[in-house]
Amino acid sequence: MNKVLKNSWALFLGMGAIMLAYGFQGSLLGVRAVKEEFSLTATGFMMSGYFVGYFIGATTIPKLISRVGHIRIFAVFASIASLVILIHAVFISPFIWFLLRVLTGISMVSIYTVAESWLNDRASNKNRGSVLSIYMVILYGSMGIGMFFLNFSNPISFEPFILISIITSGALIPILLTKRKPPTFKKIETMSIQEVYISSPFGMVSAFLYGTIQSALFTLLAVYAAGMNFSIFHISLVTFLLAISGAVSQWPIGKVSDMYDRRKVIIVVSFAAAFFALCAIFSSAQMYLPEGLGTSKFWFYIFLILFAFCSLPMFSLILAHTNDFIPKEKFVAAGASLQFIFGLGAIGGPFLCSIFMDIAGLNGYFVFLMFFHILIGVYGVYRSRVRPAVENPDSQFIAMPQSITPAGIELSPTTEPIDEPTKLASESAVEEIKASDQQSN
Repeated sequence: MNKVLKNSWALFLGMGAIMLAYGFQGSLLGVRAVKEEFSLTATGFMMSGYFVGYFIGATTIPKLISRVGHIRIFAVFASIASLVILIHAVFISPFIWFLLRVLTGISMVSIYTVAESWLNDRASNKNRGSVLSIYMVILYGSMGIGMFFLNFSNPISFEPFILISIITSGALIPILLTKRKPPTFKKIETMSIQEVYISSPFGMVSAFLYGTIQSALFTLLAVYAAGMNFSIFHISLVTFLLAISGAVSQWPIGKVSDMYDRRKVIIVVSFAAAFFALCAIFSSAQMYLPEGLGTSKFWFYIFLILFAFCSLPMFSLILAHTNDFIPKEKFVAAGASLQFIFGLGAIGGPFLCSIFMDIAGLNGYFVFLMFFHILIGVYGVYRSRVRPAVENPDSQFIAMPQSITPAGIELSPTTEPIDEPTKLASESAVEEIKASDQQSN
């Protein structure tokens, strides 16, 4: 563990700063959209721009990295992200913000790809799990802390946008000062959508549906809370609780999925998340009324935590379930394809959720989440009846952030080269032969 931190501290420090800014930015834009009286549909459209950019960047950036290099790509796109957030404060328009969110999405996926391929290059089969664990803690912890920065300035002013830009620019310093050589970027192979569907229909369909859920979940929670007349502190608190609860739940739910039929675990947590979303609706009651008149937010927080506890490990569950049906050497290719499908679903999530909120009111946010979790659960029940469960000794649950790129999927200990033990054995045999020859001579 100490060696991992020593070799990668600059990268971890830079990514921590990036995620501080990212967590702050997500909450800020949601609150500012409400204060500027953007319609819910316009807000959902604007927020979806991030996932459009993320999808575009995921398909184009790897080629650019191989041509230009890791450090230059990180510096360029961190600078773009720093510049783009400042433009938000100058031009207050849903359409312009949509375009800026596209640029932010491209920048973030570029940064993730650089960081994760760099970490994968420095990791070995012995410490991949430790590297991935530290990386996840930094991602979720920094993003959660960043959400509290909303309390330090007025969302209507330009100061918070400047602060985000400063933090993002500061992330460049440790990366650019590192003495270690950047890795050689290697192209990640993918499986076709048809291959993924044939291998695991439930994995592919649930990845698409969950992408729709996940993109709306984080981008519109601050919009929901601001619309419910939450204070700035309470807005930052609910977004923090969502992120941290999802991070904490990864291990226990993953452990259960390794012990039982993984598909049944996905079905159970899907229906449980839908139930807690319904409970959140009932507990919201009159929360939107001014302080002293509104109902307590205590039970709303409890149900939101329970919802996140069930919902946020689902991408990792879906990835592990898909791996149950494929050979080990295809784990990374299948993961890359699932991330592609997840990204397709994510593009429409915020906009579709905003339509639900327009029709059903602010609690349409939870109606949307409940509806899509039920879809995953119902389809899982159907698939469990037409296809029996299988046991794949090479497949196990590994907690993965939803923003993981194909390069990051390789950090999973289950993706180590399948021929490595044979290779090591053959090398040792050759050494023994050489040693015996030298002794005989």
